[in-house]
Amino acid sequence: MDKLQLYMTKLRNLLKITFMRILLFLLLGIIMYFTMFSNVRPEKLDLSLFSVAEQTIRSPITIEDKASTEKKKKDAENQVSDVYVVKKEIAQNRVDLITSIFDTVSEVNDEAVEEDKKAAEKAAENSEDSNQSKVKKISIEEKLERTKEKLTEGVTKEVSDDVLLALLEANSTDLSIAKDVTVTEINNVMQERIPADGVENAKKRVENQINLTSLNANLRSSMVDLGRYAIYQNEFYDPVATQEARQTAVEGVEPVKILQGQILVEQNQLISREVYRQLELVGMLDNENSVKPFIGLGLIILVILCATYYYFYELNRTEDIKQNYLLVYSIVFVISLLLMKGISYIQAFEYSEIVYVFPAAMGGMLIKILIDEKLAIYYSVILSICGSLIFNEGVTGTFHVTAGIYIICSGIAGILFLSKHNQRSKILQAGLFVSGVNILVIISLMLLRNGQIDLMEYGFYFIAGFVSGISSAVLTIGFLPFFESGFGMLSAMKLIELSNPNHPLLRKILTEAPGTYHHSVMVANLSDSACEAIGANGLLARVGCYYHDIGKTKRPQFFIENQINIDNPHDKLPPQTSKNIIIAHAEDGAEMLRKHKMPKEIVDIAEQHHGTTLLKFFYHKAMESGLDVKEEDYRYPGPKAQTKEVAVIGIADSVEAAVRSMSQPTPEQIDHLIRKIISDRLQDGQLNECDLTLKELEIVAHSFNETLNGIFHSRIEYPEMTNQKVKQA
Repeated sequence: MDKLQLYMTKLRNLLKITFMRILLFLLLGIIMYFTMFSNVRPEKLDLSLFSVAEQTIRSPITIEDKASTEKKKKDAENQVSDVYVVKKEIAQNRVDLITSIFDTVSEVNDEAVEEDKKAAEKAAENSEDSNQSKVKKISIEEKLERTKEKLTEGVTKEVSDDVLLALLEANSTDLSIAKDVTVTEINNVMQERIPADGVENAKKRVENQINLTSLNANLRSSMVDLGRYAIYQNEFYDPVATQEARQTAVEGVEPVKILQGQILVEQNQLISREVYRQLELVGMLDNENSVKPFIGLGLIILVILCATYYYFYELNRTEDIKQNYLLVYSIVFVISLLLMKGISYIQAFEYSEIVYVFPAAMGGMLIKILIDEKLAIYYSVILSICGSLIFNEGVTGTFHVTAGIYIICSGIAGILFLSKHNQRSKILQAGLFVSGVNILVIISLMLLRNGQIDLMEYGFYFIAGFVSGISSAVLTIGFLPFFESGFGMLSAMKLIELSNPNHPLLRKILTEAPGTYHHSVMVANLSDSACEAIGANGLLARVGCYYHDIGKTKRPQFFIENQINIDNPHDKLPPQTSKNIIIAHAEDGAEMLRKHKMPKEIVDIAEQHHGTTLLKFFYHKAMESGLDVKEEDYRYPGPKAQTKEVAVIGIADSVEAAVRSMSQPTPEQIDHLIRKIISDRLQDGQLNECDLTLKELEIVAHSFNETLNGIFHSRIEYPEMTNQKVKQA
């Protein structure tokens, strides 16, 4: 394991070079590409017209079948009948025409009567013997000529002289009846649709109705002729309306689509011309030369890698931690990807939903434990995209939506469960929780299909979902020590284990330096709250505080918190010796922690929490004794605090010791002391190498105030009770 950690350290150092990071992402892209290459590669099919399909072929894409759509539109257009419209004005015009003929006849008759009357009167006045005078009346032929003159040429051509003569010969009463009957029947028939081929039938209907009248045969015959003459076609073809109706029908046709995954030809089915055309349309005939699926896969991978690179670029961590996280993420992702690909091969044995066996929550839980929750969720999303391609059931270039939903739900379930449970023992419980979520997701996906319920099939899927959750937990537990030791990863679970009071080093502090142990717990309380307030790792700060003074166990009696009922040995030692003993506890502590294989972050806290601060007491004591001393000789060797957590712990260490030395401190005194210590650290340059801001230091000071005021709050003083003798009865 030491060799592995050494190799990983070298690799991590290489990743500090931008070129090497790009190379790592390029390697990740190549692995992703070749893992999903077969899932987007078009199938090499031997397809020819009128041959028999050797296998069932599905469409790899959704595409519009334009030829079928056009045929459907043509059929819809052909089904629309020609539009004919009835011109109502024709009926009125024909009625008006016949009415005018009757009126003209009546007018001619009236004029003739009037002229005859005037002629008779004139003849009577001019004749001496009226009894012998003869008046010449207007003849019927003359009436006919006058009638024809009043009518148009078109009417006189169509209406025979016999018809007009019959009307002229009829008396006014019969003529009036004839007019009313003829006009009424013409109007009744003309209100109906009369197409070109229905004119004769309409004329017969008028004829039949007129013949029912009781007028004389001659007049009735004239009425029939006029009725037949008046009937005219009133239904005509409307090209504009017809075109609009056909256009509406065409626009109402939905495009015919070949859906992704749709069966184009069944196994052993003849490839007809229509099937061959559809195969050509979806690109199955010339797919060997198609590069579009490979370009698409490359673009998806490029987007994923760019998003991942950006995430790590913006990550607010030191370069060493960034590279560590990147390596862990890459290894977990590659393991999951290869495991997913291996399981997908089982689909060849007709296990279509083998995705349910895949331990989808493993990677998410590992990244949640080792890195953080945000990256774990991002990882689950990326894995679901890859899974939906890898488990696409042999339909090249398609996405298995069910697989994608299952993977992301399973992964996020494990992440969310562990967000509230940081103990290693809870991983198996997380696996059981994931199994339950898997089964619920499977049930929902099955019900959404609205198919028949097969208990045997459902039973297999439920077992697969349960196995997925448990295997995720088991693999997480198995891989976790590898990453923690090999990469020096300090997970929340590892920190909680290190905070156990039964840990050998903590028991050593408690038994050999109880004052130091109490001091460490107090500093831990201060540091934890302050780090959480500024967004740093409060749990790391707390656990680091427990071990930060482990070096004092080498000479516990030389530190004031352990000097109970004993004299201070420094009173009898020269300041140079005392200085060496005090300074040594930081180096001794770091050495002890390294010897016990403690995480680097804990070792750094023990080594850096004093930075290069000055031992003022012994420095001034040396100067007062007249020794020629240099200030740097009385400073801790450092290094200075490199992280926010170490800087906060260093300030908390000084604050706790200073406040503990005060008798009955007030809130004002505590606040003044805290700000003075922070100011001294700033002026001494102890915070120059960490990324603490002045705003964060203000938050730290406020947090220290709240915690210390809670510890040193004022208490009610109770009066002493005097012993009184109890009188016995």
